Amino acid sequence: MKKIFAGVLLAILLGQGASAKANAKVEEAVQSSFEGVSSIDAKSLVLNKAAYKKVQAQAKAPVRTKVYRYYEIKSGGRTIGYGILISRKVRTKMATVLYAFTPSGTLRFTEIMAFGEPPEFLPNQTWMGQFKSKNVSAPLTMGKDIPTISGATLSARNITDGARIARALLLSVIQK
Repeated sequence: MKKIFAGVLLAILLGQGASAKANAKVEEAVQSSFEGVSSIDAKSLVLNKAAYKKVQAQAKAPVRTKVYRYYEIKSGGRTIGYGILISRKVRTKMATVLYAFTPSGTLRFTEIMAFGEPPEFLPNQTWMGQFKSKNVSAPLTMGKDIPTISGATLSARNITDGARIARALLLSVIQK
């Protein structure tokens, strides 16, 4: 039963990925941060067991799913960036964050796309701006190069861990 469900889910995701375009909110975030964007192609990624373990080891964070949505951002025929959506549970509700990278792996920006927790747990734009232009070698560790948020520690940890997961996905799976 589990294999049938996984097969159906995979078929749906791959079918959508073949002709899918970015949703309006993703498109708006990308257009405002990358210049000369001509297309934003939505794609699905399903990790096999080896890739799953590799991403988890590189991210140094728990990876809770093997299925991801990512976007290839192009200008003309040239790839100018990638956007990766990471959805994770904060306390009891889900948060979805878009992490955008340059082709070299520099984190261009982070944008909260959906946040189910109460608004007081939502990080402000100043805190979110810390991720901008973090290069591929930045540790992205909360409490070291990313400060904590008093009263929203779980949100901060979730977003910081998500950034490492997104970077690991980009570097070890997507760009291959």
